[in-house]
Amino acid sequence: MDRNSLEALATQVVDSALEVHRTLGPGLLESAYESVLCHEFAQREIAFERQVALPVKYKGATIDCGYRLDVLVSGEIILELKAVERLMPVHEAQTLSYLKLSGNPLAFLINFHTSRLKDGLKRFANFNVLPPKLDPPDLNP
Repeated sequence: MDRNSLEALATQVVDSALEVHRTLGPGLLESAYESVLCHEFAQREIAFERQVALPVKYKGATIDCGYRLDVLVSGEIILELKAVERLMPVHEAQTLSYLKLSGNPLAFLINFHTSRLKDGLKRFANFNVLPPKLDPPDLNP
């Protein structure tokens, strides 16, 4: 997926999360937000997978340590969902580790237990695999 398509998908992901939060507000369990957010993706025809296994690769071995991505959107964007009073550094470290282990280009850490979702939304990029931005076509050659 090229960078422009990835950014467009990221915008759809954030818009979907905002819609879920605007409709439900804070106070539900993480599992409820995951279910409803995936329903929103289905309504918008955005491909996703829930609870995707994430093995650890160590010295040539692939080891299942029980890690799961909450949601993987279009095979590209990791969503780590929370419904906690406040995000802690360990939540960011977890998301960054998932991004590194998976080799995916982009991840969002989303805490639905906030009065304004933008206060609970963090974006992380894996610059080792993030595709370059495409320049718009030159319309005046």
